[in-house]
Amino acid sequence: MTSQYRVNYHLRAHKRDNLIEFIKGMLLTPFVLHSQPAPAQLPDGTRENNSSSGDDNSRSSPEEEANAERYAGIFSNIELLINEHRELMQQGIPSYSRLARLVPSIGTFFTALPLEQAFRHINKNNKISARKYVPPSFNDIRRILNIAQVMAIAEGLQLVTFDGDMTLYADGQNFEPDSELTGLLIGLLQRRISVAIVTAAGYGADAARYEQRLAGLLRGFADAGLSAAEVGRFYVLGGECNFLFRCRADYRLEFLEDSQYTSSELRSWTDAQVQQLLDVAEAELADCVQRMGIRARILRKPRAVGLVPSDTLTREQLDECALSSQVALLKFQGSPKSQPCDVPIPFCAFNGGGDCWVDIGNKLIGVRIMQELVASPPAATLHVGDQFLSTGNDISTRAACCTCWIVNPEETRGMLTELDAILDQKQEYSD
Repeated sequence: MTSQYRVNYHLRAHKRDNLIEFIKGMLLTPFVLHSQPAPAQLPDGTRENNSSSGDDNSRSSPEEEANAERYAGIFSNIELLINEHRELMQQGIPSYSRLARLVPSIGTFFTALPLEQAFRHINKNNKISARKYVPPSFNDIRRILNIAQVMAIAEGLQLVTFDGDMTLYADGQNFEPDSELTGLLIGLLQRRISVAIVTAAGYGADAARYEQRLAGLLRGFADAGLSAAEVGRFYVLGGECNFLFRCRADYRLEFLEDSQYTSSELRSWTDAQVQQLLDVAEAELADCVQRMGIRARILRKPRAVGLVPSDTLTREQLDECALSSQVALLKFQGSPKSQPCDVPIPFCAFNGGGDCWVDIGNKLIGVRIMQELVASPPAATLHVGDQFLSTGNDISTRAACCTCWIVNPEETRGMLTELDAILDQKQEYSD
């Protein structure tokens, strides 16, 4: 039984986020022992029906309020663990922190996280503490972490980078002209915050292809009459980190040669090295097609190779292709126990939702290019994406900046709306 559990755990490991799982476990105790809220009793002795959880006038029972305080206390204690971890990171001994012992894979926190405040904010509308049968979930905690990060970074924010598909627009689609995200992105640019779309889509130096995908957004810039300085803060970085464009005053994208920005790491890779790595990836994807009986095309690009299925594949099949490619490329570069970021030529092998791609370079390099270009430190940089599992291509950015993990463009809109409200509030105070 133990060995079977171990096998199952390792099979699931690429679908887990250890910090979120840790917080879920901490919140499970008060849920199991105390989550029995009853409807509030009105003066006439009847019970109030709080079915409309978003109503600000709805009452909370004493039991629910007590349970909310228990949850809030746990988030407060996790804040303390994070603060201790950050202090020990500054001393160069992060592995000595209590959080590192509890969650050995924990990474870097570039800001403090006001988790208790974020929980209270979300609980006010979603009534997590009122639930009797559904404990705080992965998505609940993910959203709380997102809001906490937005609260923490808002005041000093200088750069926001976004994934494309499933973050700003539907998978494989274009940025719609009527998207509510247009106004929110314009608002960032007008606040002198740089915005970059860091996407896996690799069309080389062909600006027209990227303009086609982003036509709705670029048209929104024109309709809003953004100045040259404002649109000059908008960038597109394609192929994870390989093809950089900047928006011109005429609302068109201009390709920037490597020599126009700092990319010494990219320029150190020879074409022969890149093609050799892609040969290995292509062979591994071909093997996946053969052994799993997949009907698919394998597409080769200058700095990427991908598997595009003829039929819809399951998530498990795509994960298998991504993980197989990761292992093959790590072995080829002599570091089978390393991470894709820690080898001579970093790469990204990821499940794209409907396909699987292997890109030379990754979004960690892409975000760092943008940080150097606009002089934004990690604590002032926020990356927003939907692929933060180990088979995703956003996870590497956690080593370079703060992050928000969303699952669709609607969540991106909600997150940016929260950010906009916080920035407005801070501006009112400063005025």
